[in-house]
Amino acid sequence: MIAIRQEQPTDAAAREQLLDRAYGDARFTKTSARLREDRLPADGLSFVATDKGRVIGTVRLWDVAAGPGRAALLLGPLAVAPEYRSLGVGGRLMKHAIAAARMRGHGAILLVGDAPYYGRFGFSADKTGQLWMPGPYAQDRLLGLELTDRALDGARGMIGATGRLAPKPDLNALVAAASRPVKNPTPRAA
Repeated sequence: MIAIRQEQPTDAAAREQLLDRAYGDARFTKTSARLREDRLPADGLSFVATDKGRVIGTVRLWDVAAGPGRAALLLGPLAVAPEYRSLGVGGRLMKHAIAAARMRGHGAILLVGDAPYYGRFGFSADKTGQLWMPGPYAQDRLLGLELTDRALDGARGMIGATGRLAPKPDLNALVAAASRPVKNPTPRAA
């Protein structure tokens, strides 16, 4: 049975493998990936779909500014394992993510995607024409959904990352660990 739940740290490897299958290396070159780089998803807004414990779908939301001083979320990427497409998993993930963002009091969600697909969830380009992203993208694919009335009225300017920074690894600890001698419990033959 397919279930949707909050993403857990133990889902990271399976999520990354799913995203690799869905988008390949091109996913790292997209402008929206630049807005997510070195950031953590918005608190409590990362979800996976599972079937018998296996991650088969993922969606995350990220804190951004929809122009100066205007908080919003950026949705993406949304991915579903190929063998589960056309079963409504992507739609269930979208509805779950939108409902969770609304319950947490967020005003708007932005994404870059296909209007015919995302339009059924209420996304449109009606209020995103004066927004732009920090890199190449197709303006007609920049879509928004207001979770509260008029949340995107007058939105104008560069979309920028505002979320929590991801923790950086302690490079000194990594170097120290790598330089420790390895103990060999088996004596070498002469």
